[in-house]
Amino acid sequence: MEKDLKSNAWYAEWTFPIFVGLLSAGVYAGTHMYVVYGIGAFNEVAFVAMLRSGLDTGTYGAVAAFGASFLFARIIEGSLVGILDIGGAIQTGLGLGVPALFLAANMDFLVTNFAAALAVGMALGVAVGLVIVLARKFTINQGNSTYGADVMMGAGNTSGRFLGPLIILAAMSASIPIGIGSLLGALGFYSWKKPVAGGAILGAMLFGYFFPIAMA
Repeated sequence: MEKDLKSNAWYAEWTFPIFVGLLSAGVYAGTHMYVVYGIGAFNEVAFVAMLRSGLDTGTYGAVAAFGASFLFARIIEGSLVGILDIGGAIQTGLGLGVPALFLAANMDFLVTNFAAALAVGMALGVAVGLVIVLARKFTINQGNSTYGADVMMGAGNTSGRFLGPLIILAAMSASIPIGIGSLLGALGFYSWKKPVAGGAILGAMLFGYFFPIAMA
């Protein structure tokens, strides 16, 4: 039975990079849609806001470092435990970090062109899948130990919760009404057991609409 599963394409190791590549192509193309048309990114609201800030200011250092660190950590994690975190590796890493790096390097064509975005996303996804499959042969396939990777599981997603207070502080520095809206949004999402950062951003946007900042 186990031998039959290993020969099945859905369970075979050689198909894993292909699946990761297809998924990465779609996510990367979603980022292309967001950069060009302002909608379509496959990511959490707080993380997309970082990319939006980079597009507005032309400074992509924060989102590039944030996304690239997620990608690096998730590749190590996937290699050790055999589980690829789609949110951290593909959505945040390949979907935000890598495009931000290209934009910062003035290689806009690799993000703003739809065909190039699909090709780059596919190539990067296949590369990530190959790295994980090859690395597993020297880690988890050699024994039952996870080499401490159980500590890393979900660590990146947990650290994202600390963005909430930072967003509230930024909103308060913009104006008191927007800060109050951000705080109320964060409290609402917290009570619903949803990501606080998303509520803080939505609350700030809502109150910012009704109490716009006067521009000099």
